[in-house]
Amino acid sequence: MLRSRHIKGVTIMPVQITSGVHHVAYACRDIDATVHFYEDLMGFPLVHTEIKKHEGGFFRHIFFDTGGGGAMAFFDVHGVGESPEWKSDISTGNGLPVWVNHIAFGADQETQDAARARFDAAGIAPLMDIDHGWCHSLYYLDPNGIMVEFCRDTPGFEPDPERAHALLHSTEETDHSIHLEGSRVP
Repeated sequence: MLRSRHIKGVTIMPVQITSGVHHVAYACRDIDATVHFYEDLMGFPLVHTEIKKHEGGFFRHIFFDTGGGGAMAFFDVHGVGESPEWKSDISTGNGLPVWVNHIAFGADQETQDAARARFDAAGIAPLMDIDHGWCHSLYYLDPNGIMVEFCRDTPGFEPDPERAHALLHSTEETDHSIHLEGSRVP
């Protein structure tokens, strides 16, 4: 539930988002591999492509329908001001572990099983398969080095904003810590 905030004695009402995330956009290195991964393996139909000339080059902006009214988009850039050494891997390209920056899609057991079967058939093993206690996550790496997650909530999990705020600056492990040992993390 969104709450109002008090800033400098003024009550600030929350921004009311009516339909969740419209789209998330990333850069891709190989548009064909990206389309194969998201359309053929993830099952997200390609629903829109824009092509624009810009700064002596061009870019393509492609959108995949992720369901629930949201989309995942990619920029395929060519001479629009990008560095020759730019990296599409949003975590490892910035010196972070691969699991830091990622996108998680809500899933149920059936969706996770179907995803695993699809990727297994393509010869792609999960990057990680982790029971977090409050959710169970199945992770894969896309061709751009972006980690995607199929996240299934644990029955009975309830959001706890009070506890979340209380732990915000703690360094103690929570009761459902993540153990990455044995996970296939590059």
